[in-house]
Amino acid sequence: MKKILLVFALMTTFITIAQKKNGTVYIEHPAIDVVNSFTQAFVKGDTVKLASLLTDDFKNYNGVSTNPSDKGTDKAKYVKNSYRWFDELDYFAISDFPGAYPDAVEYKEDNKDGEIWVQTWDLLKGVHKETGVKFTSPIHRLIVVTKDNKIKTIINYNNEGIFNELRQSFSDRTNGTIYNHHENINTVRKAVYAFENADLEKALSFYSDDAYFLNINDDLDKPETKDDVKKIRQEFLDAFEITSIDMIGYPDYLEYEMANGRVVMSWWDFHLVRKSDKKKITLPMHISDDFDEDGKIISEILYFNRAALEK
Repeated sequence: MKKILLVFALMTTFITIAQKKNGTVYIEHPAIDVVNSFTQAFVKGDTVKLASLLTDDFKNYNGVSTNPSDKGTDKAKYVKNSYRWFDELDYFAISDFPGAYPDAVEYKEDNKDGEIWVQTWDLLKGVHKETGVKFTSPIHRLIVVTKDNKIKTIINYNNEGIFNELRQSFSDRTNGTIYNHHENINTVRKAVYAFENADLEKALSFYSDDAYFLNINDDLDKPETKDDVKKIRQEFLDAFEITSIDMIGYPDYLEYEMANGRVVMSWWDFHLVRKSDKKKITLPMHISDDFDEDGKIISEILYFNRAALEK
């Protein structure tokens, strides 16, 4: 019994320590109002208002920086840089992330100056005027507000990938090679013409066993398997007679440097006769096929108007 009481006493002590309070979290606070005013001035490019809300020793930090010696950005440079957002972005906006709102945290310990930490969860939007790069990114900010309602520190956490794309977009660069003749183009032709001749086994032999198939008319989040497509295409052959499938222009094979992508894009006219009423139909179709390094089709998406088959 003594052991049980001792364990209970230790657990109670631990819980008491674990639940020790160190301040108050506010959903409404003057510091939040300061941050809101700061954000509005930032979005409007009002550098005068912005400067008036910052302390003279203000510092801004990149929360995702890998530089352990980062000394931050001072007030003058920060205010100057802030105008670039307004100047270089169309449709620039910063709003609360859907479902989120800022918090003001007043710590009791180690807070002799009575500072408030405001935490925000925001959604930044804009389109870069020169490159067309779209800025749509969640951002998180930690902002220290003094008891005089001035902003002393900002720590920003945002998606650095957007800036990488922006920097790369100022110059032209290649990303692989486009072929108008290639073995993978030959494969697509053989697969389409096997289907034209109702040879499903041969048509599907050019696809890997785990290939998946998408159709722009259906749910793109629910790809079909090779077995699924075999049934679907047989149903199509049962419902329509294919008089011919004609290539429009010529296919392109794109061999990308990035991610080693391999894609054949082709355009076709399917000339059909609907068996139920003998109606003649010409169905334009675009096919995009992804290939593996062994020359097998690993995914396919079809673009066509299904309503044209049903009229």
